[in-house]
Parts: sequence; structure tokens; C-alpha cells
Amino acid sequence: MLGHRIRQHTHGESSVAARYYCADSENGDHVDDPSEDALFMLIDDLNDTDNTFVVIQPDQDDPSWFASVAVLKNGGYEIVRLDTTRREHDVVVATSTDHIAGDLTKWLAARAP
Repeated sequence: MLGHRIRQHTHGESSVAARYYCADSENGDHVDDPSEDALFMLIDDLNDTDNTFVVIQPDQDDPSWFASVAVLKNGGYEIVRLDTTRREHDVVVATSTDHIAGDLTKWLAARAP
């Protein structure tokens, strides 16, 4: 279901590499330079069986930062943000997909070159 929505969202961009970063979910969904709405959809479609996480990172070998969102078995999501160049490592638990997508969008914007 999400793959269809994401493909619609990124229609026409599939042959162009991400300018800043990309998001990949466990079920194979991939979005280059995801918007806040795309992050919301990726997170909202996570479940505790076959699509448990999404990772956002630069579209390059050996990235210096990443963020991930994973479903917790008891409900909610674990958000990990790691940036080795800024010596940041943050792990939080949240329940609102709106807030998670918004916070990640702000965090990611600070990493765009």
C-alpha cells in the first residue's frame, strides 16, 4: 500500500539520485529527499510484523549521520538520531507520527549542505 503512495509522491524523480538524503523502509520503500508528508506516510505504515523500521541517511557510502524510526512492540516508536560530525546521539520514544515527521524534517534540514 505505501509503495503505491510513495511511487505516486515521487513520480518522475526515480531516475534522479537524492540531492541530500533518502529514506528506506524495511519493506523496500525508497524515497529520495522525502518531504515531511512522505516521512509521515513511511512512519504511519510501519507495523510490528514485516515493516518495523525506516532509516533516513545521506545517499552516499559511509554516511556521517542517520536517523531511524522503529516500531516498539508495546506501542509507540523509537527514534534514533546520530551525527558523528556533530557528536550527537539521541534516542527518544514517541507516539505521534505527526510530531515525529515534523521533528525529523527539522533535524534533517540542519544537515542539508
